[in-house]
Amino acid sequence: MWLRLFSPFLMFPLVLSCTSSDPTPSTPRPGPWHVALDLGSTTLPFTFILEQLPDSALRIHIQNGAEVIVVDDVEHFGDSIEVRMPLFDSEFKGRKDGDGRITGYWFNYLKGPDHKVPFTALAGDFPRFPVASPARMDPSGTWEVHFSPNTADSYPAIGLFEQQNDGRVTGTFITETGDYRFLEGSVSGDSLRLSCFDGSHAFLFAALWRGDSLKGSFRSGNHWEEPWVAIRNPQFELRNPDSLTYLREGYDMVDFRFPSIDGGLVSPNDPPFKGSVRVVQIMGSWCPNCVDETRLLNEIYDKHHADGLQVMSVAFERYQDTVRAMEGLRRFRDVLDVRYPILYGGMAGKGEAAERLPFLNHVMSYPTIIIIDHNGRVRRIRTGIYGPSTGSHYERHKRSLEVFVKNLLQEAVQAVQVAK
Repeated sequence: MWLRLFSPFLMFPLVLSCTSSDPTPSTPRPGPWHVALDLGSTTLPFTFILEQLPDSALRIHIQNGAEVIVVDDVEHFGDSIEVRMPLFDSEFKGRKDGDGRITGYWFNYLKGPDHKVPFTALAGDFPRFPVASPARMDPSGTWEVHFSPNTADSYPAIGLFEQQNDGRVTGTFITETGDYRFLEGSVSGDSLRLSCFDGSHAFLFAALWRGDSLKGSFRSGNHWEEPWVAIRNPQFELRNPDSLTYLREGYDMVDFRFPSIDGGLVSPNDPPFKGSVRVVQIMGSWCPNCVDETRLLNEIYDKHHADGLQVMSVAFERYQDTVRAMEGLRRFRDVLDVRYPILYGGMAGKGEAAERLPFLNHVMSYPTIIIIDHNGRVRRIRTGIYGPSTGSHYERHKRSLEVFVKNLLQEAVQAVQVAK
Protein backbone atom coordinates (compact mmCIF):
# COMPACT_ATOMS: atom_id res chain seq x y z
CA MET A 1 0.00 0.00 0.00
CA TRP A 2 2.33 2.74 1.22
CA LEU A 3 5.40 3.84 -0.61
CA ARG A 4 6.53 5.75 2.47
CA LEU A 5 6.22 2.90 4.92
CA PHE A 6 8.33 0.04 6.10
CA SER A 7 9.70 -3.35 5.00
CA PRO A 8 10.72 -6.99 5.61
CA PHE A 9 12.80 -9.47 7.55
CA LEU A 10 16.24 -10.50 8.77
CA MET A 11 16.79 -9.85 12.44
CA PHE A 12 20.08 -8.83 14.04
CA PRO A 13 20.79 -10.90 17.18
CA LEU A 14 21.90 -8.08 19.45
CA VAL A 15 21.52 -8.02 23.23
CA LEU A 16 20.09 -4.78 24.59
CA SER A 17 20.92 -5.38 28.22
CA CYS A 18 21.65 -8.12 30.64
CA THR A 19 22.58 -6.95 34.10
CA SER A 20 22.38 -10.42 35.55
CA SER A 21 24.76 -13.29 34.83
CA ASP A 22 22.10 -15.75 35.93
CA PRO A 23 21.01 -17.66 32.78
CA THR A 24 17.70 -18.61 34.38
CA PRO A 25 15.11 -16.06 33.25
CA SER A 26 12.55 -14.59 35.59
CA THR A 27 9.51 -15.07 33.38
CA PRO A 28 7.35 -12.00 32.78
CA ARG A 29 3.84 -12.33 34.11
CA PRO A 30 1.48 -14.32 31.84
CA GLY A 31 -1.78 -12.64 30.88
CA PRO A 32 -2.73 -9.24 29.45
CA TRP A 33 -0.19 -6.45 28.95
CA HIS A 34 -0.50 -2.82 27.94
CA VAL A 35 2.24 -1.27 25.75
CA ALA A 36 2.82 2.44 25.16
CA LEU A 37 5.15 3.57 22.35
CA ASP A 38 6.65 6.96 23.18
CA LEU A 39 6.16 9.26 20.16
CA GLY A 40 7.50 12.31 21.97
CA SER A 41 4.45 14.52 22.35
CA THR A 42 2.11 11.57 22.93
CA THR A 43 2.04 7.79 23.29
CA LEU A 44 0.64 5.07 21.03
CA PRO A 45 -0.91 2.19 22.98
CA PHE A 46 -1.67 -1.41 22.07
CA THR A 47 -2.28 -4.60 24.03
CA PHE A 48 -1.09 -8.18 23.97
CA ILE A 49 -1.61 -11.44 25.83
CA LEU A 50 1.51 -13.22 27.09
CA GLU A 51 1.21 -17.00 27.10
CA GLN A 52 3.64 -19.36 28.83
CA LEU A 53 3.87 -22.68 26.98
CA PRO A 54 4.40 -26.07 28.68
CA ASP A 55 8.11 -26.06 27.72
CA SER A 56 8.49 -22.63 29.42
CA ALA A 57 8.71 -20.88 26.08
CA LEU A 58 6.73 -17.65 25.67
CA ARG A 59 4.20 -16.69 23.02
CA ILE A 60 2.62 -13.27 22.49
CA HIS A 61 -0.79 -12.50 20.96
CA ILE A 62 -0.93 -8.86 19.79
CA GLN A 63 -4.52 -7.61 19.61
CA ASN A 64 -5.95 -5.00 17.25
CA GLY A 65 -9.73 -5.24 17.19
CA ALA A 66 -10.59 -8.51 15.42
CA GLU A 67 -6.96 -9.09 14.45
CA VAL A 68 -4.67 -11.29 16.53
CA ILE A 69 -0.98 -11.53 15.57
CA VAL A 70 0.79 -14.53 17.06
CA VAL A 71 4.48 -14.00 17.87
CA ASP A 72 6.50 -17.11 18.73
CA ASP A 73 10.00 -15.65 18.55
CA VAL A 74 10.30 -14.47 22.17
CA GLU A 75 13.58 -14.81 24.07
CA HIS A 76 14.31 -13.85 27.67
CA PHE A 77 17.60 -14.13 29.56
CA GLY A 78 18.20 -12.66 32.98
CA ASP A 79 16.42 -9.31 32.93
CA SER A 80 16.46 -8.96 29.11
CA ILE A 81 13.68 -9.83 26.68
CA GLU A 82 13.58 -9.74 22.88
CA VAL A 83 10.43 -10.08 20.76
CA ARG A 84 10.89 -10.49 17.00
CA MET A 85 7.88 -9.91 14.76
CA PRO A 86 7.01 -12.84 12.48
CA LEU A 87 6.97 -11.06 9.09
CA PHE A 88 8.45 -7.60 9.22
CA ASP A 89 11.95 -6.44 10.06
CA SER A 90 10.96 -5.19 13.48
CA GLU A 91 11.58 -6.24 17.06
CA PHE A 92 11.36 -5.18 20.68
CA LYS A 93 14.36 -5.22 22.99
CA GLY A 94 13.63 -4.54 26.63
CA ARG A 95 14.59 -4.93 30.25
CA LYS A 96 12.28 -6.44 32.84
CA ASP A 97 11.59 -4.58 36.06
CA GLY A 98 10.18 -7.42 38.14
CA ASP A 99 7.52 -9.53 36.44
CA GLY A 100 5.10 -6.68 35.70
CA ARG A 101 7.04 -3.99 33.84
CA ILE A 102 9.28 -3.96 30.76
CA THR A 103 11.00 -0.91 29.26
CA GLY A 104 13.09 -0.65 26.13
CA TYR A 105 12.89 0.13 22.44
CA TRP A 106 10.99 -0.98 19.36
CA PHE A 107 13.47 -1.21 16.47
CA ASN A 108 12.33 -0.76 12.87
CA TYR A 109 15.44 -1.91 11.03
CA LEU A 110 14.38 -0.87 7.57
CA LYS A 111 14.66 2.75 8.66
CA GLY A 112 18.19 2.03 9.76
CA PRO A 113 19.86 -0.09 12.44
CA ASP A 114 19.51 2.70 15.02
CA HIS A 115 15.91 3.70 14.30
CA LYS A 116 14.08 3.04 17.53
CA VAL A 117 11.03 4.13 19.51
CA PRO A 118 10.99 3.88 23.33
CA PHE A 119 8.27 1.73 24.90
CA THR A 120 6.92 0.79 28.31
CA ALA A 121 4.87 -2.37 28.88
CA LEU A 122 2.81 -2.95 32.04
CA ALA A 123 1.21 -6.23 33.07
CA GLY A 124 -2.52 -5.97 33.69
CA ASP A 125 -5.86 -5.68 31.96
CA PHE A 126 -5.71 -1.93 31.27
CA PRO A 127 -7.93 -0.24 28.67
CA ARG A 128 -6.18 0.62 25.42
CA PHE A 129 -7.04 4.29 26.04
CA PRO A 130 -8.24 5.64 29.41
CA VAL A 131 -11.85 6.83 29.42
CA ALA A 132 -12.05 9.95 31.58
CA SER A 133 -15.71 10.82 30.96
CA PRO A 134 -18.82 9.24 29.38
CA ALA A 135 -18.96 9.27 25.60
CA ARG A 136 -20.90 12.20 24.13
CA MET A 137 -20.97 10.67 20.66
CA ASP A 138 -21.30 7.30 18.93
CA PRO A 139 -18.99 7.20 15.89
CA SER A 140 -20.61 4.07 14.44
CA GLY A 141 -21.23 4.33 10.72
CA THR A 142 -19.62 5.48 7.49
CA TRP A 143 -17.70 8.75 7.24
CA GLU A 144 -16.38 10.88 4.39
CA VAL A 145 -12.77 11.61 5.34
CA HIS A 146 -10.15 13.96 3.93
CA PHE A 147 -6.51 13.70 5.04
CA SER A 148 -4.32 16.82 4.79
CA PRO A 149 -7.39 18.83 3.70
CA ASN A 150 -6.97 21.98 1.60
CA THR A 151 -3.40 21.09 0.63
CA ALA A 152 -1.76 19.69 -2.49
CA ASP A 153 -1.27 16.42 -0.59
CA SER A 154 -4.95 15.99 0.29
CA TYR A 155 -6.49 12.56 -0.34
CA PRO A 156 -9.94 11.09 0.38
CA ALA A 157 -10.86 8.10 2.50
CA ILE A 158 -13.86 6.28 3.90
CA GLY A 159 -14.00 5.91 7.67
CA LEU A 160 -15.72 2.78 8.97
CA PHE A 161 -16.31 2.75 12.73
CA GLU A 162 -18.37 0.57 15.07
CA GLN A 163 -18.91 1.06 18.80
CA GLN A 164 -18.93 -2.30 20.57
CA ASN A 165 -21.14 -3.30 23.48
CA ASP A 166 -18.20 -2.99 25.88
CA GLY A 167 -17.58 0.63 24.79
CA ARG A 168 -14.61 -0.09 22.54
CA VAL A 169 -14.54 1.41 19.06
CA THR A 170 -13.16 -0.61 16.15
CA GLY A 171 -12.85 0.18 12.47
CA THR A 172 -10.52 1.40 9.75
CA PHE A 173 -9.99 3.97 7.01
CA ILE A 174 -10.20 2.93 3.36
CA THR A 175 -8.09 4.94 0.92
CA GLU A 176 -7.60 4.56 -2.82
CA THR A 177 -4.35 2.70 -2.16
CA GLY A 178 -5.55 0.36 0.59
CA ASP A 179 -6.71 0.44 4.19
CA TYR A 180 -5.27 1.56 7.53
CA ARG A 181 -5.50 -1.86 9.15
CA PHE A 182 -7.44 -3.05 12.19
CA LEU A 183 -7.93 -0.05 14.47
CA GLU A 184 -9.14 -0.20 18.06
CA GLY A 185 -9.85 2.50 20.61
CA SER A 186 -12.57 4.33 22.51
CA VAL A 187 -14.52 7.56 22.97
CA SER A 188 -14.01 9.70 26.05
CA GLY A 189 -16.33 12.71 26.17
CA ASP A 190 -16.07 14.20 22.67
CA SER A 191 -12.66 12.66 21.96
CA LEU A 192 -12.14 9.64 19.67
CA ARG A 193 -8.83 7.74 19.76
CA LEU A 194 -7.81 4.69 17.72
CA SER A 195 -4.55 2.81 17.27
CA CYS A 196 -2.97 -0.31 15.82
CA PHE A 197 0.40 -2.04 15.85
CA ASP A 198 1.17 -4.96 13.55
CA GLY A 199 4.95 -5.04 13.46
CA SER A 200 5.16 -2.71 10.48
CA HIS A 201 2.48 -0.12 11.15
CA ALA A 202 2.25 1.92 14.32
CA PHE A 203 -0.81 4.09 13.69
CA LEU A 204 -2.48 6.57 16.01
CA PHE A 205 -5.65 8.50 15.16
CA ALA A 206 -7.10 11.15 17.48
CA ALA A 207 -10.08 13.42 16.81
CA LEU A 208 -12.52 15.76 18.52
CA TRP A 209 -16.23 15.88 17.80
CA ARG A 210 -17.05 19.41 16.60
CA GLY A 211 -20.61 20.10 15.44
CA ASP A 212 -21.31 17.43 12.84
CA SER A 213 -17.64 16.75 12.11
CA LEU A 214 -14.58 14.96 13.42
CA LYS A 215 -11.36 16.97 13.34
CA GLY A 216 -8.20 15.14 14.16
CA SER A 217 -4.61 14.12 13.56
CA PHE A 218 -2.99 10.96 12.22
CA ARG A 219 0.40 9.75 13.48
CA SER A 220 2.43 7.02 11.77
CA GLY A 221 5.13 6.09 14.26
CA ASN A 222 7.30 9.02 15.29
CA HIS A 223 8.04 10.15 11.72
CA TRP A 224 4.73 11.25 10.17
CA GLU A 225 1.79 13.40 11.23
CA GLU A 226 -1.05 14.95 9.25
CA PRO A 227 -4.53 16.38 9.96
CA TRP A 228 -7.83 14.87 8.89
CA VAL A 229 -11.50 15.85 8.92
CA ALA A 230 -14.63 13.72 8.56
CA ILE A 231 -18.40 14.03 8.26
CA ARG A 232 -21.00 11.28 8.28
CA ASN A 233 -21.81 10.28 4.71
CA PRO A 234 -22.96 6.68 4.05
CA GLN A 235 -23.13 7.42 0.29
CA PHE A 236 -19.51 8.55 -0.06
CA GLU A 237 -17.41 6.50 -2.49
CA LEU A 238 -13.84 6.49 -3.74
CA ARG A 239 -12.84 6.13 -7.37
CA ASN A 240 -13.19 2.67 -8.90
CA PRO A 241 -9.99 0.72 -8.02
CA ASP A 242 -10.11 -0.83 -11.51
CA SER A 243 -9.77 2.60 -13.16
CA LEU A 244 -6.65 4.00 -11.48
CA THR A 245 -3.90 1.99 -13.20
CA TYR A 246 -3.99 1.05 -16.88
CA LEU A 247 -1.87 0.10 -19.88
CA ARG A 248 -0.09 3.00 -21.51
CA GLU A 249 -0.88 3.89 -25.08
CA GLY A 250 1.02 1.65 -27.46
CA TYR A 251 1.00 -1.39 -25.14
CA ASP A 252 -1.52 -4.22 -25.35
CA MET A 253 0.16 -6.84 -23.15
CA VAL A 254 2.35 -7.38 -20.10
CA ASP A 255 5.95 -8.39 -20.69
CA PHE A 256 8.96 -8.47 -18.36
CA ARG A 257 11.68 -10.84 -17.20
CA PHE A 258 12.91 -10.69 -13.61
CA PRO A 259 15.00 -12.97 -11.37
CA SER A 260 13.08 -15.51 -9.33
CA ILE A 261 13.87 -16.01 -5.65
CA ASP A 262 14.38 -19.68 -6.61
CA GLY A 263 16.91 -18.87 -9.33
CA GLY A 264 16.76 -18.03 -13.02
CA LEU A 265 14.85 -15.36 -14.93
CA VAL A 266 11.09 -15.68 -15.31
CA SER A 267 8.53 -14.01 -17.60
CA PRO A 268 4.73 -14.33 -17.59
CA ASN A 269 5.08 -15.25 -21.26
CA ASP A 270 7.35 -18.25 -20.68
CA PRO A 271 5.94 -21.60 -21.90
CA PRO A 272 4.73 -22.76 -18.45
CA PHE A 273 2.47 -19.65 -18.22
CA LYS A 274 1.67 -18.68 -21.80
CA GLY A 275 -1.85 -19.61 -22.82
CA SER A 276 -3.04 -19.68 -19.20
CA VAL A 277 -5.12 -17.22 -17.22
CA ARG A 278 -2.51 -15.23 -15.27
CA VAL A 279 -2.59 -12.95 -12.24
CA VAL A 280 0.48 -10.75 -11.81
CA GLN A 281 0.79 -9.12 -8.38
CA ILE A 282 2.99 -6.03 -7.89
CA MET A 283 3.91 -6.01 -4.23
CA GLY A 284 6.52 -5.62 -1.51
CA SER A 285 7.17 -7.89 1.45
CA TRP A 286 7.36 -4.74 3.61
CA CYS A 287 3.70 -3.91 2.86
CA PRO A 288 1.02 -5.31 5.22
CA ASN A 289 -1.72 -4.73 2.62
CA CYS A 290 0.37 -6.93 0.29
CA VAL A 291 0.31 -9.61 2.99
CA ASP A 292 -3.50 -9.47 2.96
CA GLU A 293 -3.61 -9.79 -0.82
CA THR A 294 -1.00 -12.56 -0.88
CA ARG A 295 -3.11 -14.63 1.49
CA LEU A 296 -6.13 -14.08 -0.78
CA LEU A 297 -4.22 -14.96 -3.95
CA ASN A 298 -2.83 -18.06 -2.27
CA GLU A 299 -6.38 -19.17 -1.52
CA ILE A 300 -7.61 -18.54 -5.08
CA TYR A 301 -4.50 -20.18 -6.56
CA ASP A 302 -5.08 -23.33 -4.48
CA LYS A 303 -8.68 -23.54 -5.69
CA HIS A 304 -8.08 -22.91 -9.37
CA HIS A 305 -4.49 -23.79 -10.27
CA ALA A 306 -5.61 -27.24 -11.43
CA ASP A 307 -8.06 -25.47 -13.77
CA GLY A 308 -5.24 -23.52 -15.42
CA LEU A 309 -4.75 -20.45 -13.21
CA GLN A 310 -1.20 -19.12 -12.88
CA VAL A 311 -0.12 -16.49 -10.33
CA MET A 312 3.19 -14.70 -9.89
CA SER A 313 4.38 -11.79 -7.76
CA VAL A 314 6.83 -9.07 -8.72
CA ALA A 315 8.32 -7.64 -5.52
CA PHE A 316 9.90 -4.21 -5.11
CA GLU A 317 11.90 -4.20 -1.89
CA ARG A 318 13.34 -1.65 0.54
CA TYR A 319 16.82 -3.09 0.86
CA GLN A 320 19.55 -1.83 -1.47
CA ASP A 321 21.38 -5.14 -1.03
CA THR A 322 19.88 -7.59 -3.55
CA VAL A 323 21.04 -10.63 -1.58
CA ARG A 324 19.28 -9.35 1.53
CA ALA A 325 16.15 -8.53 -0.45
CA MET A 326 16.07 -12.05 -1.88
CA GLU A 327 16.52 -13.58 1.58
CA GLY A 328 13.66 -11.46 2.90
CA LEU A 329 11.41 -12.57 0.04
CA ARG A 330 12.20 -16.22 0.71
CA ARG A 331 11.24 -15.72 4.34
CA PHE A 332 8.03 -13.99 3.21
CA ARG A 333 7.25 -16.99 0.99
CA ASP A 334 7.96 -19.50 3.76
CA VAL A 335 6.00 -17.70 6.50
CA LEU A 336 2.92 -17.27 4.27
CA ASP A 337 3.40 -20.62 2.47
CA VAL A 338 3.23 -18.94 -0.94
CA ARG A 339 3.03 -21.63 -3.61
CA TYR A 340 3.45 -19.54 -6.76
CA PRO A 341 6.60 -17.82 -8.12
CA ILE A 342 7.95 -14.63 -6.53
CA LEU A 343 10.21 -12.44 -8.66
CA TYR A 344 12.47 -9.59 -7.58
CA GLY A 345 11.72 -6.41 -9.53
CA GLY A 346 14.13 -4.04 -7.79
CA MET A 347 14.04 -1.30 -5.19
CA ALA A 348 10.66 -0.04 -3.97
CA GLY A 349 9.65 3.38 -5.22
CA LYS A 350 7.34 4.89 -7.78
CA GLY A 351 10.12 5.84 -10.19
CA GLU A 352 11.94 2.51 -10.29
CA ALA A 353 8.75 0.45 -10.47
CA ALA A 354 7.44 2.59 -13.35
CA GLU A 355 10.76 2.23 -15.16
CA ARG A 356 10.78 -1.55 -14.72
CA LEU A 357 7.12 -1.87 -15.77
CA PRO A 358 6.88 0.64 -18.65
CA PHE A 359 3.59 -0.77 -19.93
CA LEU A 360 1.72 0.75 -16.94
CA ASN A 361 0.74 4.42 -16.69
CA HIS A 362 2.15 4.37 -13.12
CA VAL A 363 2.47 2.23 -10.03
CA MET A 364 0.14 4.07 -7.69
CA SER A 365 -0.05 1.47 -4.95
CA TYR A 366 1.44 -1.66 -3.51
CA PRO A 367 -0.30 -4.02 -4.07
CA THR A 368 -1.61 -3.83 -7.63
CA ILE A 369 -2.83 -6.87 -9.56
CA ILE A 370 -2.96 -7.38 -13.32
CA ILE A 371 -5.31 -10.10 -14.63
CA ILE A 372 -4.48 -11.54 -18.05
CA ASP A 373 -6.65 -13.88 -20.12
CA HIS A 374 -5.47 -16.98 -22.01
CA ASN A 375 -4.80 -14.89 -25.14
CA GLY A 376 -2.40 -12.63 -23.23
CA ARG A 377 -4.80 -9.68 -23.11
CA VAL A 378 -5.01 -7.57 -19.98
CA ARG A 379 -8.58 -7.77 -18.76
CA ARG A 380 -8.40 -6.03 -15.41
CA ILE A 381 -5.94 -4.00 -13.29
CA ARG A 382 -6.88 -3.32 -9.67
CA THR A 383 -5.05 -0.77 -7.57
CA GLY A 384 -4.73 -1.50 -3.84
CA ILE A 385 -6.87 -3.80 -1.76
CA TYR A 386 -9.68 -3.31 0.72
CA GLY A 387 -8.37 -5.87 3.21
CA PRO A 388 -10.03 -7.96 5.95
CA SER A 389 -10.28 -4.94 8.27
CA THR A 390 -12.86 -3.42 5.89
CA GLY A 391 -15.38 -6.20 6.54
CA SER A 392 -18.07 -6.37 3.85
CA HIS A 393 -15.89 -4.37 1.43
CA TYR A 394 -13.27 -7.13 1.59
CA GLU A 395 -15.85 -9.88 1.20
CA ARG A 396 -17.26 -8.20 -1.93
CA HIS A 397 -13.79 -7.82 -3.41
CA LYS A 398 -12.95 -11.44 -2.64
CA ARG A 399 -16.14 -12.70 -4.35
CA SER A 400 -15.67 -10.38 -7.32
CA LEU A 401 -12.07 -11.46 -7.87
CA GLU A 402 -12.85 -15.16 -7.73
CA VAL A 403 -15.86 -14.85 -10.06
CA PHE A 404 -13.75 -12.84 -12.53
CA VAL A 405 -11.00 -15.48 -12.52
CA LYS A 406 -13.49 -18.33 -12.90
CA ASN A 407 -15.10 -16.61 -15.90
CA LEU A 408 -11.71 -16.20 -17.59
CA LEU A 409 -10.92 -19.86 -16.94
CA GLN A 410 -14.24 -20.84 -18.49
CA GLU A 411 -13.44 -18.69 -21.54
CA ALA A 412 -10.18 -20.60 -21.91
CA VAL A 413 -12.00 -23.94 -21.77
CA GLN A 414 -14.52 -22.80 -24.38
CA ALA A 415 -11.72 -21.59 -26.66
CA VAL A 416 -10.11 -25.04 -26.56
CA GLN A 417 -13.46 -26.69 -27.35
CA VAL A 418 -14.04 -24.37 -30.32
CA ALA A 419 -10.53 -25.06 -31.60
CA LYS A 420 -11.32 -28.78 -31.65
